[in-house]
Amino acid sequence: MMKRLAGWSQRHHWAAIALWVVALAAILAGSSAAGSDFRNDFSLPGTESQQLMDVTEQRGDSVVVVVQADAGLDARRAQIDALLADLRKLPHVAAVQPPETRTETVGLATVVLDDAAGLIPSADKRAILDTGLSHDRDGLRVELSGDAIREVQESGGGASEGAGMLAALVILLFLFGSLLAASLPLITAVFAVGTTFGLVGLASHGLTIPDYTAPMLILVGLGVGIDYALIIFARFRSELLLGRSREEAGRTALDTAGRSVLFAGATVVIALLGLYTLGLSALEGVALSVTLTVLLTMLASLTLLPSLLTIFGKRLERSIRKRGRESGRRWRSWATLVQRRPVPALLIAVAALAALCVPALDMRLGLADEGNDSASSTTRQAYDLIAGAFGPGANGPLVVVADERTAPAAYETLKTYPGVASATGPQPSADGKLFTSLAFPTTSPQDAATADLVEALRADLPSGVLVGGPTAAAVDFGSAVSAKFPLFIGAVVGLSALLLLLVFRSIAIAIKAAILNLLSIGASLGVMVLVFQNGWLGAEPGPIEAYVPVMIFAIVFGLSMDYEVFLVSRMHEEWTRTRDAAHAVREGLATTGSVITAAAAIMVVVFGAFLLSPDRMLQMMGLGMATAVLLDALVIRSLIVPAVMGLLGERAWWTPRLFTAARPARESAAP
Repeated sequence: MMKRLAGWSQRHHWAAIALWVVALAAILAGSSAAGSDFRNDFSLPGTESQQLMDVTEQRGDSVVVVVQADAGLDARRAQIDALLADLRKLPHVAAVQPPETRTETVGLATVVLDDAAGLIPSADKRAILDTGLSHDRDGLRVELSGDAIREVQESGGGASEGAGMLAALVILLFLFGSLLAASLPLITAVFAVGTTFGLVGLASHGLTIPDYTAPMLILVGLGVGIDYALIIFARFRSELLLGRSREEAGRTALDTAGRSVLFAGATVVIALLGLYTLGLSALEGVALSVTLTVLLTMLASLTLLPSLLTIFGKRLERSIRKRGRESGRRWRSWATLVQRRPVPALLIAVAALAALCVPALDMRLGLADEGNDSASSTTRQAYDLIAGAFGPGANGPLVVVADERTAPAAYETLKTYPGVASATGPQPSADGKLFTSLAFPTTSPQDAATADLVEALRADLPSGVLVGGPTAAAVDFGSAVSAKFPLFIGAVVGLSALLLLLVFRSIAIAIKAAILNLLSIGASLGVMVLVFQNGWLGAEPGPIEAYVPVMIFAIVFGLSMDYEVFLVSRMHEEWTRTRDAAHAVREGLATTGSVITAAAAIMVVVFGAFLLSPDRMLQMMGLGMATAVLLDALVIRSLIVPAVMGLLGERAWWTPRLFTAARPARESAAP
């Protein structure tokens, strides 16, 4: 099938390229005309936070407007009234409450919205932000906070993507020594990412897709797209170096490396769809969008790239022949060195990865708030002003809802409860059936003590009293992910190992791959905890975004399988041809080592470039994925895999009887 696909792309190369160009132009034009409607949905079915929202029929979010005047708020009363009047005129503003003051210089005005922040158009949220900041003058300082403001705040992702692509081009130039050869994987990735970006923008009108999906699919699409195209192109180049014709080299590349890409992409898709096991709607739109990204990068690598190779094949034949052979000799020498001392190499590498995994055991999941935003952002400025004037707990009050019977007892408990700085008296709902109090913790919303306070209040308050609000919802979100994370990991690892068993018909290789992938991902999560949770390297300490570890696991597990299949399949080819296990390991690493290293280096710089983004979630994703890929390429594929395969010898290729009986008479090639 793969050879037939290669043959079609070679014969109809202009048609294939034209189809991609037309599809990209049409989809981007349609997306630009229709715009996008990204919406965040953090509903948590079955949690107490969700119950509170349901019983109170709470649908609208709010924006807090912080006003400060060194001369005193009374001196700026006319300016404040004008600010509030302008805000009342805006769409989706249900009410504007006058400023609450505890000091003479700082006040908090609340803008009540008529819908959830994620469901309000970006233009209307932007109008609230711009209107508020336009009154920041003449001795009155105005800052705004709230989910609606955070969602439209300016971010700088474009520079990150550009830096990653430029670094990727430099690495490809060093690998291939030719600008044309270096450009082909980038062109393939850009077509795939551009098409996906337009499709996801269009899909956002009918599906609930979070606003952070767009930068995430660019991050994944660029890394995966370049990676897949590079692997196929590298095999095409190696076949040319062996004297094959361009047509034969293209067919062989797709039949071998192309199947590696298919398997790796299938693994990523399985892992991403496994996110549905978590039952969190906030992740389902992301999972679907990134799955589409991976599918289109696979399609581009298997159809667009072979067409480009057909057109530029003659010029490519003349490039970097000497460089390819020298690289093979260096990797062959390295593999021989590892084979001579496999036990020390294995023990040192595993010990290093295990040490990096240890901090991940102390991971605390949650959601970022304004306290993690850039110091120059209006939301961070508002957060600091509120904490300074009203105490750290004022940025995340707990909402306590009770009925007429339990409300007095609940309020009496809140007033003297350890960890509660103050509480407001019960306020009746419109129908008088429910009473709401606000409890202000003594600690900040992201402090571990605040999460403990939420759990303690739920246990100690009278039965039927609900504790919710944004802070409690963040606690519930982290708990929901933590509870289902083991099931998610088990499902992804089990299915991926089964696929690997079907590909190589080797139990040892399937088990080895699953364990090593878990090691690299665990180590990357450990590094992420050290930096973002413990505050290393100057990062703002706080909990890990609850959905980041599962997204990293889903994406990186598939990428790691990509390298595993690409490396081990070459070993399997040599084993099938020579039945010499040691030779198979050396030749497999010699022919794939430089490609795996280059592919990993590209993904490291593409993912790592997102550390330049002001968005904390993207920074976490970038660091976690870059670390996982780096460790996978340098430690696992270059050190542990040759050591393990050397120790296993012929036992690595032992096939269960079930697969021996099912195998056709002619030995089928591995991917």
